Amino acid sequence: MTGTRLAVFDLDGTLVDSPRAIVATFTEVLALLGSPARQPEAIRATIGMPMEKAFGTLLGVAADDPLVASGVEHYQQVFRKLVLPRARELVFPGVADGLAELADAGVALAVATSKFRRSADALLDAAGLAGLFELVVGADEVRNPKPHPEIGEKILHALDVPAARAVMVGDTTHDVLMAHATGMRAIAVTYGVHDRAELATARPHRYADAFPEVVVMVRTTAQEEAVL
Repeated sequence: MTGTRLAVFDLDGTLVDSPRAIVATFTEVLALLGSPARQPEAIRATIGMPMEKAFGTLLGVAADDPLVASGVEHYQQVFRKLVLPRARELVFPGVADGLAELADAGVALAVATSKFRRSADALLDAAGLAGLFELVVGADEVRNPKPHPEIGEKILHALDVPAARAVMVGDTTHDVLMAHATGMRAIAVTYGVHDRAELATARPHRYADAFPEVVVMVRTTAQEEAVL
């Protein structure tokens, strides 16, 4: 697939409008753990982190603390209850048709997520998007999750696509920094977790305010490589 163009997507906040549901899930789990409530803004700030790091940050303990493991286990259960039944309605406008358009144009599609692989697969399946991707890589499948380049490198290697032929699409600085570290171009979507000002600190190559803009950018990447 060396001559193929590749588009790698973050999941939460990029393909699916799940951040609010994630905040609700964390809130319920923290209550189950007997931990004091956290402000929604504090929880939202952890979106994009590996699950253990997010819980460690919110609980004020190390990522390997047993309380974190308990939190992760509860999270998986609550997420299935609160989010999966609503998955199709949470897909951002233009995502399903846009991904299908890119696939029809010969662009290989992959997902690089800070979710555990099982949770990512469940969300993609519930959202009706699973069949569009050639590869999904979760945070539990690498030693170093985003913004480290390992997930990106794993995808490039598995699909045999050089970084120069690939673009990363995400809504956080973690996604953009991973793209830079991997050698991929980065499209930052402004409708997710991080706003444009925060995204700018990571210096993405392009910004998209809606998913149809992402589709146009990815489709024209080959013609615009000198600009990007």
